Amino acid sequence: MSDTITLTGLVATTPRHLTTSEGLAITSFRLASSQRRFDRAAQKWIDADTNWYTVSAFRALASNSAVSVAKGDRVIVAGRLKIRDWENTDRSGTTVEIEADTIGHDMFWGTSVFTRVSVATEGDSDPVDTQDAWASAS
Repeated sequence: MSDTITLTGLVATTPRHLTTSEGLAITSFRLASSQRRFDRAAQKWIDADTNWYTVSAFRALASNSAVSVAKGDRVIVAGRLKIRDWENTDRSGTTVEIEADTIGHDMFWGTSVFTRVSVATEGDSDPVDTQDAWASAS
C-alpha cells in the first residue's frame, strides 16, 4: 500500500544519517503523532492515542533534514505511506513508514530560521534554484 499522507508530530529519536556506498544520502527518525481533543467534562485538552511512524528521507532532503531536525522538534512531514507486515522466529508485527517528500518545523509551536541551499547536489531530481523566480518577477 502506498498513499500520500501529511502528519504533524514530535521527532522521538535522534535522526540517523548515512550515505550508501553508491552516494545516496538517507536520514531516518521515529515520529510520534498524537491527536488532541477537548474533553468537555474536564474542560481541558487531552492527548489521544499516539501513532508511531518511521520517517525516511533521501538525497537533498536527507542532507538538509540531518542538519535541521533534532530529537524533540515538532515537525510536519508529507510523503508516501508504506505499511509492511514482518515476522521473525519469535515475533511478528506491522511497520508503518513514511517516505518523506518534505519535512519542516511546525510553526504552531515556535519559530524557525530558513537558510536556502544554493547549490544542487548531483543526482537531485529537483535542483534548487539560486534565485527565487517570483521574487525577481516584479
